[in-house]
This record gives sequence, structure tokens and C-alpha cells, in this order.
Amino acid sequence: MKITSKNLIFLSVLILATILILYKSRKEVSAYQSVDGLIFGTIYHINYQSEEELKPAIDQLLQDFNHSLSPFDSTSVISKVNRNEDVELDDYFITIFNRSMEISELTDGAFDITVSPFVNAWGFGFQNEVFPDSTTIDSLLAFTGYEKIELNSENEIVKKDPRITLNASAIAKGYAVDIIADFLTSKGIENFMVEIGGEIITKGVNANKENWRIGINKPVEDSLSIKGDLQLILELKDNAVATSGNYRNYYYRDGIRYAHTIDPRTGYPVQHEILSATIVAPDCMTADAIATSCMVMGLDRSKNLLNSLAGVEGCIIYLNENGEIVEFFTDGMRESVLRK
Repeated sequence: MKITSKNLIFLSVLILATILILYKSRKEVSAYQSVDGLIFGTIYHINYQSEEELKPAIDQLLQDFNHSLSPFDSTSVISKVNRNEDVELDDYFITIFNRSMEISELTDGAFDITVSPFVNAWGFGFQNEVFPDSTTIDSLLAFTGYEKIELNSENEIVKKDPRITLNASAIAKGYAVDIIADFLTSKGIENFMVEIGGEIITKGVNANKENWRIGINKPVEDSLSIKGDLQLILELKDNAVATSGNYRNYYYRDGIRYAHTIDPRTGYPVQHEILSATIVAPDCMTADAIATSCMVMGLDRSKNLLNSLAGVEGCIIYLNENGEIVEFFTDGMRESVLRK
């Protein structure tokens, strides 16, 4: 076949048209966007596949949530409940309160949002550099305990002691993650990752069309969060993950290490072998609360709890009797580990 100038022109036009079609097809696939910001005194990162700019709406959702459940906002719903003021409870408060009571029952009180007085007494709340004696702890036990507060049929808080105060920090970040995930889903977004202060939920795949990969830090003392060494990497799709540990928020007094995880049943910071607990669950609120519960309960009871919960998997990192770091995995969690 003889190549004429007409043939060359036709061939060039055909190639150009093909390139334009391929380019248009590629452009129709939405790019992934990254959104970052500050909320609850921590950082959030959100990665989602959409052309729509959603940061203003996300920030507004988080601010609304903060105005409901932040104990550091004097005008929040939870702050008014703590001061025994008349306040109309919103859906955020009611949802987190009810779920907290369920987790408290499930864990025999190892999880308890009335723990706030102990958190403050040990210097992990509003006051720093305080150290309680046994008399103080005993006095605080009189107005702590999840069984001393309830939500009545009119959605009103009823306290058995007016001194009872609430702190939802052990479950609130996880719930906020779920709220943002629900918002993205409502926008028709099928691929995203939401992370607030280390609590994470994933859906679909990442920009490389792979399952999302989540790094879990080594539970070594790192109060400034600068080391970043990974203990393991999880591969997740359509799941939430939360980690609780005692390797960042702690202090020493008279040679004894005191960490921020407090057993609400005794009023004292826990002293046992668990270094961190990582929980995978369908929703991040559950993962967050169960991770905290495991840190309180200790190894054996945590194993029993995890093995009893449908749809919940976990990894407990702890020190054995020889001082070596050891990992316990539920069967389902082991399948999610990509690399150690």
C-alpha cells in the first residue's frame, strides 16, 4: 500500500482522536483529594475520590460535633450536663451516651465515661502536675460509675449524684470518624480514608486501586510522637481501626511510671503487661471504645472479650515474663497483617 499525504493526514487525525478519547475517559475518573485540619486538639487527615471540594462542610460537621461533646468547650452539651444545667441533648450526645453504656455493660465497667474525676485527679485532664492520695481516690469513687447515671425515656440525663461528670474522649474521636464517613458516603463517594488522631475508617480502595494500608506504631515511649517506627502494617477495606496505648501520655513520679489509662473501677492508672491494643471493627466508635477497654482489662480478659465479639478483631501488644514484646492476634486480625 502506497502511503500518500492524504493517508498520513487521515492517520494523524485518527491517532489524535484516539488520544483525545483516551484522555477524556481518563479525566472522567475523579482524582483523589486530601483534606487536613485540626480538631479536638489533634490532627485529622481525609483522603477521598471526588471532584467536589468538601473541606468546608467537613469542618462544619466537626465543629458541630465538638460543640456537643467537647469538655473543653464551656458551651458544649456535655459541659452543660456536667454542670447540671438545663440543656436539650442532641443526637451526637444521645448516640455516644447510649453506646458508652452498652460498652460499659459489655466490659463490666472497664469502659466508663464517668471516669473524668480520676483523669483530672491524676493530672491527665484539666489540671497538670497533680498527684492524688488514697483518700482522694476513695472519695471520688462515691460519684463515679456508669451505673449511677442514665438517660430516661424523655432523653434527659438522670444522675444519682449531682457531682457525676462525663468525659467521652475514649470514644468521641472514633464516633467523629464515623460521622465523616457517613457524610462522604451520602455524597456518593465510594473510596475514602478518614483519620482523626489515629482513629481510622476506610472504604473502597486508595488512589493506586489497592486496599488501604494502615501503619501501627511500635508501643515504645514516645511522648512527642516523633519516632514513628512501625510494629506492623494492616491492609483494610471497608473497616475501621483504632489503637490505644500508654506509650505517649505518661509521667514518672518517684521512679514509678503513671500512664493516662485509668481503671474506672479502682480509680488508679493501670499497671499491667499490655503496651497497646489495636481493634478492627465495622465502625470506629466501637473500635475506639474496645481498644480503651482492652488497655484497662489486661491480657487474659482482653483475649476473652475479643474472641466473644462478632465482627471485631484485635491485636494486643504486650510484654511477656522475660520483658520481650509479644503480639496476640485474633484469627481475623492475623489475615489483615500485611507486614511486620
